[in-house]
Amino acid sequence: MDKTTEQILRRRMHGLYLSRQCGDITRLSREILGMHCWFHRNVAFSALIRGADLYGWKNALTKTWLYRGTLHGVAFEELPKLLALHSDRDDSAFWWLGVGEEQLRDIADRVVSLMEDGVYSRAEMRRIFARDYDDQAIGRLFSPWGGIFVYLARLGKVAFRDMTSRDFDLISAEPAQTPEEVLPALLHRFFAAYGPATIADAAWFFGFWKDDKKKLAGQNLEGLSRLEYNKNVYYYADDGADMGDIPRLTLLSGFDPLIVSYVERGAVLPPEYKSAVIMKSGICLPTIAVDGQVAGLWNIKKGEAAVEFFAEQPKGIKDAAFEMADDIRRRTAGML
Repeated sequence: MDKTTEQILRRRMHGLYLSRQCGDITRLSREILGMHCWFHRNVAFSALIRGADLYGWKNALTKTWLYRGTLHGVAFEELPKLLALHSDRDDSAFWWLGVGEEQLRDIADRVVSLMEDGVYSRAEMRRIFARDYDDQAIGRLFSPWGGIFVYLARLGKVAFRDMTSRDFDLISAEPAQTPEEVLPALLHRFFAAYGPATIADAAWFFGFWKDDKKKLAGQNLEGLSRLEYNKNVYYYADDGADMGDIPRLTLLSGFDPLIVSYVERGAVLPPEYKSAVIMKSGICLPTIAVDGQVAGLWNIKKGEAAVEFFAEQPKGIKDAAFEMADDIRRRTAGML
């Protein structure tokens, strides 16, 4: 690893609380702009790895769809600002639901009305709407991937009841600002936590596609430091803090931000291991990093810690990785 790559990795691991600790899960989520939770257990894993306590964690964060259409656990008070980032996208963006824009709004209003009457589960909604829609429409509107609830979540009207529930609650987190008003501060926060990172990384993280990327052009990045490497410009916040060393051994959660938040992941995820870590379905497995680079997988399977390295490692590394995974198993037993 060359010195510049090492510098980038040290700063990223510091910013993402992998070489230091954050004891509060709400603060942690706020500082890293939400915790990825396609599977809610990854939030618990990520929090424990970064030093946060899980007491009350199921209700400490709000689980909803953000950024690239993925589920995140966020501090509720942050939600209106985060949702405002894409609040200018019109209803045509939900063409994949298979209904016209007016019909989409009518269905959304009906779902809200049913929730006000105490219907919170997707399964019950499917039964009710099945009286008026065919199986194909029901499959799209109430898909396990979100369906109509993604639309309502983007409006700040609906979120999951808690971090582990499959049911929904009505909320009031409607965006009160424009994308132009919230973007500058969010962009600086991204580089503070995820930097050194490129503008392309920020576009990927926040879900700016194609023409949307121009919103990042011309943003005021004063106050951020920069470095040039391999013909790319990297931005980061330099507050003079000691970045610490890259840990010899680190567990990473599934969909860990150190892996999934960057366009170029080669510094952390060697290309030869990518297919073993990121499935064709897009699922990113929990991994083990040795000296900052992914070297194996870990998980909790059938109530037991499991560790697998891609290449032979010293016995001390293997034993330490198992102990770290087993500690997470003990601390999450009965909670997930």
